[in-house]
Amino acid sequence: MAKTILVVDDSSIMRKMIKQTLIGAGHTVVGEAKNGDDAVAMFQDLKPELVTMDITMRGMDGIEAAKAILALDADARIVMLSNLDEDKFSRQAAQIGAKGYLNKHKTAEILELIDQL
Repeated sequence: MAKTILVVDDSSIMRKMIKQTLIGAGHTVVGEAKNGDDAVAMFQDLKPELVTMDITMRGMDGIEAAKAILALDADARIVMLSNLDEDKFSRQAAQIGAKGYLNKHKTAEILELIDQL
């Protein structure tokens, strides 16, 4: 089922790649944020069904942004996407209440997880 999604990544190229993947699968990207502060504000304004969140960003990072979003809406669905140490960050993502942690280049797995949420 198609979802409305907020894409959060500090890399404009990565945001574009993620956006193309999601739109190609029938989802609607309602916004793009380049840092955690923007992500929290946009989440409040846009009320997306799902957020894809990078971890390392200037200012408020993805973990802190996810915590802030979940404090605003405990039912928020956030999928952490990164290229960093999967063991360390997947545990952190689970501890804060994210719905999953995936390598941002594993397109098929990202789409599978989104479809399950």
